[in-house]
Amino acid sequence: MVSRSTGQKQTARQRWQAGWWQWLEAERAHLPLWLPVVMAGGIALWFWLPWAPWRLAALVAALALLLGAGLAGWRSLAAGAAMLALGLAAVEVRVAMNAHPVLADRQFAQVAGVVVAAEPLAFGAQRLTVAPAVGQRPGGVERLTIRLGAGQKPVAPGSRIAVRALLSPPAGAAVPGGYDVARRAWFDGIGASGVALGPVAITAPPAPGPAQALAGLRSAIQARITAAVPGDAGAVAAAFVTGQQGAIGPITAQAMRDAGLAHLLSISGLHIAVVVGGVALLLRRGLALSPWLALRVPVPTLALAGGALAGLLYTLLAGAQVPTVRAVIVAGIVVLGMMLGRQALSLRLVAAAAFAILLVRPEALLGASFQMSFAAVTGIIALYESRLGKWLSAVHEEEAAWHWLMRHGAALLATGLVAEAALAGIGLYHFGRSGLYGVLANLLAIPWTSLVAMPALMLALLGEGLGLGWGWPLAGWALQRLIDLADMTAAMPGAVIITSAVPGPAFALGAASGLWLALWRTRARLAGLAGLAAAVALAQASPPPDLLISGDGRHLVLRLPDGRLAHARERVGDWLIDNMAEAMGSEAATALWLGQVAGARCSAQACVADVRRGGRRWRLLATTSRDLLPRAAMAPACGAADIVVSDRRLPAWCQPRWLKLDRAALAHSGAVAVWLADRRVVAAADAGGDRPWRPRA
Repeated sequence: MVSRSTGQKQTARQRWQAGWWQWLEAERAHLPLWLPVVMAGGIALWFWLPWAPWRLAALVAALALLLGAGLAGWRSLAAGAAMLALGLAAVEVRVAMNAHPVLADRQFAQVAGVVVAAEPLAFGAQRLTVAPAVGQRPGGVERLTIRLGAGQKPVAPGSRIAVRALLSPPAGAAVPGGYDVARRAWFDGIGASGVALGPVAITAPPAPGPAQALAGLRSAIQARITAAVPGDAGAVAAAFVTGQQGAIGPITAQAMRDAGLAHLLSISGLHIAVVVGGVALLLRRGLALSPWLALRVPVPTLALAGGALAGLLYTLLAGAQVPTVRAVIVAGIVVLGMMLGRQALSLRLVAAAAFAILLVRPEALLGASFQMSFAAVTGIIALYESRLGKWLSAVHEEEAAWHWLMRHGAALLATGLVAEAALAGIGLYHFGRSGLYGVLANLLAIPWTSLVAMPALMLALLGEGLGLGWGWPLAGWALQRLIDLADMTAAMPGAVIITSAVPGPAFALGAASGLWLALWRTRARLAGLAGLAAAVALAQASPPPDLLISGDGRHLVLRLPDGRLAHARERVGDWLIDNMAEAMGSEAATALWLGQVAGARCSAQACVADVRRGGRRWRLLATTSRDLLPRAAMAPACGAADIVVSDRRLPAWCQPRWLKLDRAALAHSGAVAVWLADRRVVAAADAGGDRPWRPRA
């Protein structure tokens, strides 16, 4: 006899199973959207696991799960396991195919080779990517970058050069958990970076070839635009055409980020849509002018094909960066769908584009560009596939003009809000700041860019091709108005949210919750809101570090009680101070020299500071010069300090009370973050492992 409680449990379990299968059946059409998400999870797992045996074990486990689920007939689980294994395997294959030497230590070298690419930088500087000649490769490096100072003659891609340079391994993360420049450089094939120590000698002009011709055309267009349109307006115009943003001044670049308009500088969906749609419209109208053609050939199909070809050529000209490739893939699928009479935009199309990019370039997943472009597009399409979006975009017969205007205004506002919500967390994670007024700025900037700035730029380029330069003043004026909008928005009170570094788990939870909210269609999607709230709470519960020490020991930065930063050295590079400010949730412009802070004493040789954290006093000692410090003075100072930081190897008799971070220790740890109250130390090398972009000297 079965007891009543047992029967009730079976009934509850049966109801739960029935509800589960009913939910899966309702979401069946959206299950394939999660396949590239699971693949991205496999890629992220590969980069998170530090050691090769661990990554191999993860791959074997995914394959075992695939086999078991396949034998059991669980097709959905088997598909997920297959995509997880594919993500892990994609990175392994990419790493194996991209293997190349990396410089082990800093050295002076005579570099001779071919300039592969030349990128203009702000204030007249230039960055060259050079392939050294065989037999003349420093450290065996096959490709390196060299920065030329302002005043040197620009070098065209394809030229053969000779220059003496100071080379270093590509810099790693400036702060623990920060952006890893070395990883990006390694996947780009760069094994060293450096600065020229003298003038560059051009030993041979560019040789003919398709790659050299394309790079030369890109550089020529860049130079022509910046010459015709002076100032940052010309640099922005060149970025719209060539994708090279290095020439944009730092103030304008920061204003564009703070105003939420930085996405306009990266050639992506908006730019590709304007080019593809504009060319298709012109071709359709032009071909329709001929009755003979209009009656005998499929004019709409030819126009769409011409627009797609223009988008592809634009992508090649812009260097085929991730957002551009994503946009042209999506545009190509949209054009194909329109030719076949199918739905042009859908989340399946976005999933297909993500799958294609991650399969070929899995490292793109970690970049802000990939994350922002796909997050914004996914959020907007999910909005317009919802009931609200369908109402906003529906065509109503005999609709009053004021009603139509209000509905489309609401659609623009909703689109901006969704895009900003999708991008805010990514901006805070990667840059430590996010603009508050991006929605309002984009409501003006996107139509202005689509209807005025881009067409004016296309007309100017067309006029340049015909030998006419009359279009450049109009293009420069249109882009200067865009910069003015960014400056005005960024200068508004409370325009920017600044926070300390968002922990990786909080970002991962927020991303997963956002996808849960966007990809499902039943009420279960609302659980994503709880996940987003938990991610925000987790990020807020993670305090910024009290101290940051650079990987070479030259720089120590202290977070003051009012949130400002104090540096032990009076001169700090802009790149380093920006990264440290982002990690600690502070404004780089408000940073002080430690000698200006109460409780600190600085000389030409060292800085000593007393700070209170966690209910006690901490003493910090940082050396700031290469001069020999006598033991009679240094030994007592070391003994009285809790933490000693130095860019030199300190002798054994220098023993602080807690932490000694000299050149020897930092060579193994990399950059270090310290929480004094918790006595917690986090090093950049904690997540190091056996990565190919982190060679050991």
